[in-house]
Amino acid sequence: MNDKLNSDDLKKKIRFWAKELGFNAIGISDTKLQAQKKNYHDWLANNFHGEMGYLERHKEFKFHPEKLMEQTKTIIACRLDYLPMQENLLQMLKNKKQAYVSRYALGRDYHKVLKKKLKQLCLKIEAEDHHEVIKTRIFTDSAPVLEVGVAEKAGLGWRGKHTLLLNKNHGSWFFLGEIYINVKLPVDSATSNHCGSCSACIDICPTKAIIAPYKLDARRCISYLTIEHKTSIPLEFRKAIGNRIYGCDDCQIICPWNKYAKITKENDFHVRNNLHQLSLEDCFKFSEAEFKQFFSGSAIYRIGHERWLRNVAIGLGNAPKSHTILTLLKKRLPSTSALVQEHILWAIEQHK
Repeated sequence: MNDKLNSDDLKKKIRFWAKELGFNAIGISDTKLQAQKKNYHDWLANNFHGEMGYLERHKEFKFHPEKLMEQTKTIIACRLDYLPMQENLLQMLKNKKQAYVSRYALGRDYHKVLKKKLKQLCLKIEAEDHHEVIKTRIFTDSAPVLEVGVAEKAGLGWRGKHTLLLNKNHGSWFFLGEIYINVKLPVDSATSNHCGSCSACIDICPTKAIIAPYKLDARRCISYLTIEHKTSIPLEFRKAIGNRIYGCDDCQIICPWNKYAKITKENDFHVRNNLHQLSLEDCFKFSEAEFKQFFSGSAIYRIGHERWLRNVAIGLGNAPKSHTILTLLKKRLPSTSALVQEHILWAIEQHK
């Protein structure tokens, strides 16, 4: 398997299998990731990772793939598009009564979908060697992998100024997954950067989280605040959050390259439970049991009912003044946690 002819042949087969399984593209990277180490360490040193302490604890694993799987020779980066439909998202963000959920979370939890496909791809790859020489390990945003850096080296796109991966023909509405493999496969060439002088993503960011091109302060990012941040959301960001109750897509919505984005063919990423049309009021009425049932199999499930109510309370505080909303907020106030109560009281103040 180590001679050039066989590895070329295996790479062609992997591309064919990946397409068969529904992946939109794959690229092959080597394991030499040290060039990206300084920027990442500087980012951590500035505490831009916020409460995500695991990024600091496991930082060395990102640059040494062999620490996650011994004898890793190459990395297969996989792209899977998720945009469920074409919509006027900027207009939706202006409707302050409607809940805005990041487009990636409208369907089935991407971790589950990607993991299943990556496992199936690995089974096909490992079956090529009957002496059990081929070893693989899959990653789906669940381990210290330099995801964007690897995908960039593998030729799947370039890192945009918002720090997400961009592709000239497909924009950025896609997930990435990785397969570490102990076989040396022919690597792909990195693409060039096509952001140019554009600063649309920097300019539109509601909380000014993109503090410089290619530099994100996660502590200011609405996606971080509504998903990763576990405690009280700082006052300075609450008005800017608007009706975004889970994640934020503004930097992708405004990106010129996303006019080339394709609607996903993956049924699991199509909208579930009309999640794209929920009102903030309906979102706030969920009991914990209803929340768990409604979001079973969704990425949203993992933030839990308490943080969901915290986020929706902010959205309600930013909604047009309404007696109905005030009544709803006051009704929930006595029967919830101190964290949610704090955000409800803030929301009530906005309606006075």
